[in-house]
Amino acid sequence: MTNDALRQAMANARLTEKELAEACQVDIKTVARWVADEDRTPHPRHRWAASDALGVDEGMLWPDTIRKNVKTGPDREVLAVYPYRSACPKSVWRRLIGGANKELTFAGYTNYFLWLEIPNLRAVLRRKAEHGCRVRFLIGDPDSDVTRRREELESVPLTVGTRIKITIDELSKVMNVPGIEARYGDDHIAMSVFIFDDEMLVTPHLAHLVGHDSPMLHIQRQQEDGLYDRFAYHVAELWNGGRAIAELATQ
Repeated sequence: MTNDALRQAMANARLTEKELAEACQVDIKTVARWVADEDRTPHPRHRWAASDALGVDEGMLWPDTIRKNVKTGPDREVLAVYPYRSACPKSVWRRLIGGANKELTFAGYTNYFLWLEIPNLRAVLRRKAEHGCRVRFLIGDPDSDVTRRREELESVPLTVGTRIKITIDELSKVMNVPGIEARYGDDHIAMSVFIFDDEMLVTPHLAHLVGHDSPMLHIQRQQEDGLYDRFAYHVAELWNGGRAIAELATQ
């Protein structure tokens, strides 16, 4: 039987088999086989590329990938695992941010990549806050010793401090909106946690690697004191111990 979900997603996105093949870096015949056989499951990196190109979740296109990985116990809160943060489809970020109604927390040390990968993020955050969603940013202090040490480890042209200052500049344009808050914190340098109501994305940073080269977990709350609650506790403690950002306090 044909994969009607994939066929419909291609029609909605107005992508031909040739265009989807180019986006996934596979032969057009491979895409044709995906469409013709709903039981044919592509390699994970091709599923991620296809879902990103089509703007839909992987599970909608190939639901068997989810059914075959039904979990029990604490690990049932893990929805997906990506060896690199950059491997997570942009459609996942867009869905999570767009679907949040109560809480959006971005506890990444720089949060720089968000402004590049999420179109019109400032407008989205403004709209969310105006409709009652709490929006929080916990970022590193660009002038702290922690930041300077991280810059030495990463040794990349676009420094940690510069990336933080870009986030501060973006936030300065929406800090007049009630419900949008930002604080400095240093203790999350080794792990980023992004919360979207009852789902979250968690990235433990590896050695001297930048964030997009580190692995990421997609977690959904399913129980008390599970993985979601443990990471949420981590963020709450860091937020409570956070410091005011002088550059934003005067906005």
